[in-house]
Amino acid sequence: MDVAIGIDIGGTKVSGGVVDETGQILYRSRAATPDRSTSPQIVEDTIVAVVDDLLAQAGDDLTVHAVGIGAAGWVSSDRGTVLFAPHLSWRNERLRESLQDRVSAPLCVDNDANAAAWAEWRFGAARDQPDMVMITLGTGIGGAILREGAVDRGRWGLAGEFGHMQMVPDGQRCECGNRGCWEQYASGNALVREARSMIESRSPLASDLSARVAADGGPLTGPLVTTAAQEGDPTAVELLSEIGHWLGVGLANLAAALDPTMFVIGGGVSAAGDLLIGPAKDAFRRRLPGRGYRPEARIEAASLGNDAGLIGAADLAWAEVRGH
Repeated sequence: MDVAIGIDIGGTKVSGGVVDETGQILYRSRAATPDRSTSPQIVEDTIVAVVDDLLAQAGDDLTVHAVGIGAAGWVSSDRGTVLFAPHLSWRNERLRESLQDRVSAPLCVDNDANAAAWAEWRFGAARDQPDMVMITLGTGIGGAILREGAVDRGRWGLAGEFGHMQMVPDGQRCECGNRGCWEQYASGNALVREARSMIESRSPLASDLSARVAADGGPLTGPLVTTAAQEGDPTAVELLSEIGHWLGVGLANLAAALDPTMFVIGGGVSAAGDLLIGPAKDAFRRRLPGRGYRPEARIEAASLGNDAGLIGAADLAWAEVRGH
């Protein structure tokens, strides 16, 4: 059977899978992303270890035609260099060149949001749509644009970095070096920051969240806040609603600029479902320029979950090897 390997590199983990032509994941592997203060070499060693594990699982019965890497950073137009990764230690890192001799199949590198968008367009929520914009909400915010069956990467490969649009002048400091970026208000980091602020202020409204963190024994996380909201904690619901509001404001700005058929919302934070998407739709309708006199883009949750990045990375790499 013909397959490809997809690798999704996030701020906290490296996930990989062996993917067939229908987008099905046959085998999986995963490792923690080394701390951002470590050298790029250590991150690359982790990638190679995941690829080697997947090749071993594939064995001789499967033919691996390509390895695709979805990187959480700005990838050059030649799909070989990670120019900048806000949540990792890569700066002008020639990732394809560094890894190609260590991987036995043709290698392609792309932005992780581009990979996720491609997967949702090929196999998921945006299947058969003429165009779409993908927003991935995780540690930060990623984005991608698809038009007429192709990823629109822009002139330098950097299109879709929506998370670093300025939303609030002189607002929260962002890891990209600026202030007030969208991802400082509508991401997993933003959710955790606001929840932590309430807990540290000893607000009685955060008593349930404080108790959950104590019972869990670990750090405060976005999934913990999401679970609390899903179980009815009003403060957690309010926090997610605020994230959703800022998400909708940003989507309205993107609709003004790009006028897409639909937005697909993915990434770990999207697991909150309607607790996030509902407030986003409300804010989108209130902020959309020309509202009431123009078609509105659909806003839908991604259907492939956290697998979208690795599925898309594999399929994009395979498409490049096939020449289309």
